[in-house]
Amino acid sequence: MSDVYSRSSSTGVFFSPSAERRTDFRSCCGEMFSQLTLCEHVDAAVASLARREADLLVLDLTGFDKLSELAGVGALIRGRAGAPILLLCPYEHSAWVPELMAYGAFHYRICPMLDDEIQQAVRQALAVPDDPAAFAQQELLDKEKELRDLLGVQRSLQRALADIDMASLMASQICLALCNFPGVRHTAVLHMKERGDLQLIAQEARNHLDLGRLLQRRDRLLQSPLRDVFPPLMAVSRGEMILLDAPEKAGDPELAMALHDRNVRMVLALPLRAEAGGPEMGAICLMFDRHITFSREQFACFASMAQFVSFGLGMSELKHRNDALSGQLSQLSTVDAATGAANRRAGEDTLDNEIRRARRYGLPLAVLSLDVGSFSSSNDLYGSPVGDGALRKIAEAVTDRLRTSDTLARMRGEEFLIVATHTTSADALRLAEKLRGALSDADLPGAGHGATLSVSLGVAEVGPEEAGAAVLDRLDTALHRAKRAGRNCIELAAA
Repeated sequence: MSDVYSRSSSTGVFFSPSAERRTDFRSCCGEMFSQLTLCEHVDAAVASLARREADLLVLDLTGFDKLSELAGVGALIRGRAGAPILLLCPYEHSAWVPELMAYGAFHYRICPMLDDEIQQAVRQALAVPDDPAAFAQQELLDKEKELRDLLGVQRSLQRALADIDMASLMASQICLALCNFPGVRHTAVLHMKERGDLQLIAQEARNHLDLGRLLQRRDRLLQSPLRDVFPPLMAVSRGEMILLDAPEKAGDPELAMALHDRNVRMVLALPLRAEAGGPEMGAICLMFDRHITFSREQFACFASMAQFVSFGLGMSELKHRNDALSGQLSQLSTVDAATGAANRRAGEDTLDNEIRRARRYGLPLAVLSLDVGSFSSSNDLYGSPVGDGALRKIAEAVTDRLRTSDTLARMRGEEFLIVATHTTSADALRLAEKLRGALSDADLPGAGHGATLSVSLGVAEVGPEEAGAAVLDRLDTALHRAKRAGRNCIELAAA
């Protein structure tokens, strides 16, 4: 249905599905038009425009819940072919503005608005320049400057994303880059951690605003009482861009006053997600000291920047996960799972490295071989869990008596290797005696079942030109002598 009201001035068509909004607009702006048609349905608006070309089409999106409901509105915008349109969009659905720009150009304002603000917006939309050629030239110059500004910010942002090693440092550089946009006085990056914990990880303030103090927290931000009114929190919880072109429109007087005190006149927040339709991983927030009516190119640039930031944070997280997995794999490849000591390969690599270091600096280096006897029979009698537990206890007892610079490695079965840095053969023999005494007193699993323990040790000091394989051969010979000599014997390898 449609109603026509006659007034003095231009002709207009106002579309809104809300009867209350149509009545309010007629009361506020009816006298600005010689003829004003109020339309409830898109078809009525199309028919009205077909009967008579209107000077201004006003589209009020209040009452719509989903973007998918606006297909007819998009057709109205396209059908105007550049003729003046004023779009009134609710604050919580401001993400619809750039989406509808794909259908054509229009003026837009974010609601709610006071009557005088609506009247001013209508006058601006109806205004005809005195010198159309000069106006077009100025628009071209403004567009060139706008694109230069956007290009500069994009370049700064790309440099900020070059270092993904530390997410917090990268986020700080992102905030600095975004502050290069004209009018921006504060920027922030919010990042979603595990279990829905949204954190403020970086901010850059040119107006002394501390976002953490404003929200009274720096983590678990989605639990803030401002979740449903503050743009970056809304951007994360709703998963879409939020544009607040006046702090008071958020509906929270204390928030509006706090932002006005820091010279914030407009807030833009964009969600961060690694892929379209994916889960929100945070938001970026820009606060402006002036009102700016963004163009389609600017909205597109902001969306692109948000995508860049999402990729950067995603790559940083992926790198940290890969580093952690690499560390775990490295540990798995160098640690003996049963005892926690280094495995044979890691032990031999350590020996080779320490031989090179000892030779370079002229330092002594000793190796000890330790074999636990009477163990196979215990495993046969009481099972491998008892035997593995005893081996783990032995490794712990030995490690407790070694220096941090020494290395314990399990070579095979019940045989262990000790690489003792800065150690002569005499010092190594004293260490062997200490280990033999400690292990004979150790409270091992299986002792209550009659398990017995004997330890044989071989000791060797690495020669000045001796390779790792050679010293291990000498050490093996000494260990076999110790085992043949009886229980709990120590043998020094021949030079």
